[in-house]
Amino acid sequence: MTSVDLVVVGAGVVGLAHAWHAVRRGLSVAVVERDEHAAGASVRNFGHGCFTAQDGVAFEYAMAAREQWLTLAREAGFWLRESGTLVMARHDDERAVLEEFASVRDITLTDEGAFLPLDIRVDPREAVHAIAALMASRGVTFHWSTNVLTVEPGLVRTSRGELRCHAAVVAVGHDVDRFFPDLAEERGIQRCQLRMLRVAHGGVIDPAVLTGFSMLRYEAFARCPSTEKVRERLTNDHPELVEAGLNLMFTQLPDGSLTIGDTHHYSRTVDPYRPEDLDDLVLTETARLLGVPSLRVLERWRGIYASAPEPFLTATPVPLTRAVSVTSGIGMTTALGLAPAVLDDLLQEM
Repeated sequence: MTSVDLVVVGAGVVGLAHAWHAVRRGLSVAVVERDEHAAGASVRNFGHGCFTAQDGVAFEYAMAAREQWLTLAREAGFWLRESGTLVMARHDDERAVLEEFASVRDITLTDEGAFLPLDIRVDPREAVHAIAALMASRGVTFHWSTNVLTVEPGLVRTSRGELRCHAAVVAVGHDVDRFFPDLAEERGIQRCQLRMLRVAHGGVIDPAVLTGFSMLRYEAFARCPSTEKVRERLTNDHPELVEAGLNLMFTQLPDGSLTIGDTHHYSRTVDPYRPEDLDDLVLTETARLLGVPSLRVLERWRGIYASAPEPFLTATPVPLTRAVSVTSGIGMTTALGLAPAVLDDLLQEM
């Protein structure tokens, strides 16, 4: 087919982040994607750049990614709101967490909870496709509807022929086990299944909205000792919601509808069955949060992302190749900051 400096397998946000930074370094790039456009976790999420609630290296990647998102929005022309995040405190113990959190992050405490000004929102149904179009205009070759058969040093074999390359990045999310099963098993890669919905809404809610349930899921909140009291209360009062892994939150799309969710279920293989009670839990709790009797569902879908004990997978399964996955559900938030570190390491091997 061709010969390039870098082949990227996967046109989701992690793959595109590597393509973007590689092009900026003057490398020739080809992207291979099995579908005719990105259809996985990168378009099924909240579109929330949740930078402030990350911790450790994830926080470093997130803050680096923020600047890249702003640059890409300008250059690719997609919708982006620097709207921040409102973390609601509906109980004294949740307010205590936010007061503790304010000692380590630049946030503003409000009557409702806390405002995190650095977070952003994009429309995930638009942004990833716009980034791919920008990359194509910058010389990246995209091979859509093309399966990768094998990845070997200096060679990627596909269903449409061979791609010669100096190096490769395999960024296929939870499907890393389809390429490198021993690696996936060694690192404990699972699939996390999410239940998400889009509902009608009449007003404007500019920031992303998180709740006490979110405090149990984001690392920077979870590291606050006061979070344990929130966990104990929610487990006692709402055991079914905690067991479902509820992260009660929502973001607003440009058309005014809300993306709401989400529950979390972990397994190596995702069963096709969808118990209705999980959607009912999300709808009931979101309606209560919004103070309305009920919500009209416009769409339902299942999100799937890679999950593992460590938040990031970066490995060398074969020479001149990096397998890269964000294994903590924060790919949109961190991928654009993670990619430069991966490329720095890979270029030393080339």
